[in-house]
Amino acid sequence: MPDGADSELVELETVVVPRRRKGLYILPNMVTLAALFAGFYSIVMAMNGRFDMAAIGVFCAMVLDSLDGRVARMTNTQSAFGEQMDSLSDMVSFGAAPALIAYEWALRGLGRWGWIAAFVYCACAALRLARFNVNTGVVDKRFFQGLPSPAAAALIAGFILVMAELGVKGPQVAWPMFALALYAGLTMVTNVPFYSFKDFSARRSVPFPVIVLVALAIGAISIDPAKALLGLFGVYGVSGYVVYLWRRYKGQPTSVISTSTDDPDERGLH
Repeated sequence: MPDGADSELVELETVVVPRRRKGLYILPNMVTLAALFAGFYSIVMAMNGRFDMAAIGVFCAMVLDSLDGRVARMTNTQSAFGEQMDSLSDMVSFGAAPALIAYEWALRGLGRWGWIAAFVYCACAALRLARFNVNTGVVDKRFFQGLPSPAAAALIAGFILVMAELGVKGPQVAWPMFALALYAGLTMVTNVPFYSFKDFSARRSVPFPVIVLVALAIGAISIDPAKALLGLFGVYGVSGYVVYLWRRYKGQPTSVISTSTDDPDERGLH
């Protein structure tokens, strides 16, 4: 110490800053868990022979699945955990659940052909979700690469609801369900572009007749929801092929990949 200075012991205290515990955002994950429950409920109802309730559970999962991402963005609570949780929930609700419902309702009587069709659908849903996660950064946001899994599940669930309303038993339409399961499953893993509606903004002004058409559409759906939903998703389920053929006819690019990637392991997924 310098001369003339008072000698003084200075005690240094070590300040320990407690590490902040990482947590999870509860609101969007609660919505995702609700969607997962709806998918699980569908499987349980199918096991109990309540196929109409099983199909309704799939549609409930669709509504909840469309909300969790929007809730996360509105509340600024996006997270990597939430993205992975959403994919796993989708696999149950739109992959395993429709496949098991279709098998228990109609495909069981076809023997090995029945479970092969159910497995193809389930496997294609898993492949579609995995490819979606990998290609998120390189796909044109205006389009989905292949039929989205909720729409594929809606085709299965809508068909079951309509047949139940008409009093048709599953074994009577086993082969049509076989064809539908293969179509929905394989379309999920194609490169056919399906419009995503992600560039649609609710804040954008529209002409008055558009509101009238929306009101008429809501009225039409309320008259016979099962047939209206099946028709709606049936049209959407073939719309991608129409867009694909139209682009080919016009000589326009048919791929929805907007940019390339330097990762050689991902090039084959495009």
